[in-house]
Amino acid sequence: YRYFYILIIQGKMKKLLLAVVLVLGIVSCGGGGAAEKKEQKLIFYAGLQEDHAALIAQEFEKETGIKTEFVRLSSGETLARLKAEKENMTASVWYGGPVDGFVAANEEGLIEAYKSPEAANIKEGFKDPNGVWTGIYIGYLGFVGNQKALAEKGLKMPTSWADLLKPEYKGEIVVAHPGSSGTAYTMLATLVQLMGEDQAMDYMKKLNGQIRQYTKSGTAPGRMVGTGEATIGITFLHDGIKYQKEGYSDIVLGAPSEGTGYEVGGVALLKGGPDQEAAKKFIDWVLTKKAQEMGKNVGSFQFLTNINAINPPESKVVENTKLIKYDVNFAGKNKKALVQRFTKETNSKAPEKD
Repeated sequence: YRYFYILIIQGKMKKLLLAVVLVLGIVSCGGGGAAEKKEQKLIFYAGLQEDHAALIAQEFEKETGIKTEFVRLSSGETLARLKAEKENMTASVWYGGPVDGFVAANEEGLIEAYKSPEAANIKEGFKDPNGVWTGIYIGYLGFVGNQKALAEKGLKMPTSWADLLKPEYKGEIVVAHPGSSGTAYTMLATLVQLMGEDQAMDYMKKLNGQIRQYTKSGTAPGRMVGTGEATIGITFLHDGIKYQKEGYSDIVLGAPSEGTGYEVGGVALLKGGPDQEAAKKFIDWVLTKKAQEMGKNVGSFQFLTNINAINPPESKVVENTKLIKYDVNFAGKNKKALVQRFTKETNSKAPEKD
């Protein structure tokens, strides 16, 4: 009897052990599947041109298997959305657009500092020492003009900030609004750093009387000039080059003789965003030479920040532009106050659409 009793006990034990193994296996597979599913999704807010963002999302997903989506927003829209989503972030990364906005977002507690291993390959001066943001490109601010429209109206291409205030340019200029556009805010912050705040605001009030239209996005003036809808635009010069390459052959480029500012386009990790592991992989990847050099395939001709990356040859036409010593931290930390003062003194508001 004792022998049979032992066999019965052993049989029950085997069944019990088998059941435990099966349960653990199910839990393990379920847990792994959930983790894997979480890892396979990434959403980023894009501040660069939509075709560039789409290419990056496509290539990152192809290389990593992580499902990647993006939403294209101007800098002002991104900052407003992040504030609204602070307690329940939708996206995990802010990618592209001037880092002035990133600095402002960090002041609001919206950025999670992250020092990517790839940041070691980013040129000095184009990355935040604390990892708040890391630069991916540099773009110079300037003027675009439609040479056909200029000739028909007997106008010359402006060559200075002072030129824009001349009576003959009244109603001929389009520019984005600093409240919605990182490009336009770069202009405002440039003039403040070039002239001093009070003198810059006086200048902007005078320029306001010359403006035909404020657009929502900073890229819109270049396209409007290309189509002949406007005569002169203030925008980043690489966007003007992009439109030239797209067939808008009447576009001509210029830069202010007093000096101009520039954007450091950046990438940053959003605080409290989902999929943080995937987000860090994305940041690591977009800082690489390979990813940075992809932009030229869709007409993004900025100067690149990776020490090994080769600038697109199209960028050479603006490489001798006279630049001021643009302070992105000053611009970011003072963004809210400067935009409010500009809006009040010009009695203008950011448009809802271009």
